[in-house]
Order: sequence, then C-alpha cells, then structure tokens
Amino acid sequence: MKKLLAGILFAILVLSLAACGTKDTGTSGQSTTDGANKGEENKQEELTKIVVGASNTPHAVILEEAKPLLEEKGFELEIETYQDYVLPNKDLESKTLDANYFQHIPYLEGQIADFGYDFVNAGAIHIEPIGVYSQKYKTLEELPEGATILISNSVSDHGRVLAMLEENGLIKLKDGVEKVKAELEDIVENPKNLQFDPNYEPALMPQLYNNGEGDALLINSNYAIDAGLNPLEDAIALEETDSPYVNIITVREGDENKDSIKALVEVLKSKEIQDFILEEWGGSVVPVEQ
Repeated sequence: MKKLLAGILFAILVLSLAACGTKDTGTSGQSTTDGANKGEENKQEELTKIVVGASNTPHAVILEEAKPLLEEKGFELEIETYQDYVLPNKDLESKTLDANYFQHIPYLEGQIADFGYDFVNAGAIHIEPIGVYSQKYKTLEELPEGATILISNSVSDHGRVLAMLEENGLIKLKDGVEKVKAELEDIVENPKNLQFDPNYEPALMPQLYNNGEGDALLINSNYAIDAGLNPLEDAIALEETDSPYVNIITVREGDENKDSIKALVEVLKSKEIQDFILEEWGGSVVPVEQ
C-alpha cells in the first residue's frame, strides 16, 4: 500500500513539473515575441521626422519616391502639399515645416527681399522649363500683330518669360538689363506690338489655356503637368534646360547643416531619383546634374 501511495505521489510530482515546464516555455516564447515587437517599435521611434512643404507636381511626387530611400538613412519624410507660392515660405518661417521644395532661386531671392526671410538654398534639385501655350497658333512665328500674351503675376517669372521671347526674336530687351530681373518696361523693341497681360495667378494659367483665352500664354511646367498637359508636346515653345530657374530645397539659415537636411538633399540628388525624374516626365522636368 505504501509503495502504491508513493508511486501515485511520484506521478503527481512528475506531471506538476511537466506542467510548470510547459508554462515556462510558453511565457518565454511570448516574451521573445513581445521583445521583437518592442524592438520594431523602438526602431520606428528612432526615425527622425522631416516635414517638407511642396507643390503637388512634380515636387510632392518626387518626394514620395524619396521616402523609402530616406527611411533607410533613418529619416521619416512627411509631405505637406500646397497649391500656391506664398504659404510654403510662411510656414517655413513659422517652423511648421523643416524645409520646402517648390521654388526656384530668383523667386526665393525676391521673397527674401520682400519679406526679410532668413532662408538659404540647401540644394538644387531640378528645372521645370516654362512654356508658351496656345489654342490658336502652332508656333511663335504665327502670332499676329497685336497678339495678347497672358503671363502670371509672379514677378520672378517675368524675366524668364521675356528672355525666352527675346531668344525667339519676338522682342528685344534694353542693353545691360539682367535677364532674371527684366520687366515689361525693359522691352525696347516689339515688332509685332505684342500686348502683355500680367495679371493672373500662376495656378490659373492652365485653366485660361483650356478656356482659349489670349492668343498665347506662359505656363510653369509644374502647373502644366498638374493639369494634364505635356510641356514637350503641348507647348509651342519651351525654355532651354540651362535656365537659372532651378528648383531648390529651401531651409531656415543654419538648418542646411542638419543631418536630416543633408540626407534629404543627398537622396533627391541621387541617381535613383534623377533616373525617376527623367523616366516619369520624359524631359519636361530635368534633374540638376550632380
């Protein structure tokens, strides 16, 4: 009887130990999983966020393509899109943004002169050639006497528009004028007596084109592309790609030395992004060579 009781007690003890062992193993496995999850969470938390303001096209599209490349470098990119040329600089000044990507150098210089922004160019990324569009004529040469040319009210674009028209023999600017700063009053020869109407928001130019307004009008490539136009096919004349109107990453002075901004510019100037720009827009948006 004693032997029987001892055997029963021994069996109970073995089963208890086995159950404890199973419980320990399960707990250990769960801890390992939890540890992996926490490790992944920590990895995500370690990413430094960069908030960049951008025009919809092509800027925001390019930034979306850059997201995974930046993540590999330890940075999470957040993109804020804008439909105008004013708010991105205001939001950069107020520190709502870490950088913006929508403007060219002459526009930035004009904004600094007008508003006293303490901004700098952190890196040149691409050029968007401005184009002349017309529903009525297929070449600049066909424009008739007294033709009306619609241009935007963005003063920084006037110089590039006038320089392009001069290159095509439609007007002549006075000697010594700096082309990027040229204004309508700098026109000294206008053989066709072209009439210029500079009173439209840049974003409205594609709609004016679709409505058939004016004899011809100038549209920035970002707005043209955003409206479904192909600058290479739809424009009757296109600015040369060696234009000084290169689009840049703009930051508050001093921030250009931050690791996050350096990484952003490095990625945007990488071969992967340059190839993407060329493939996506086929030459209507041109990356700046490294």
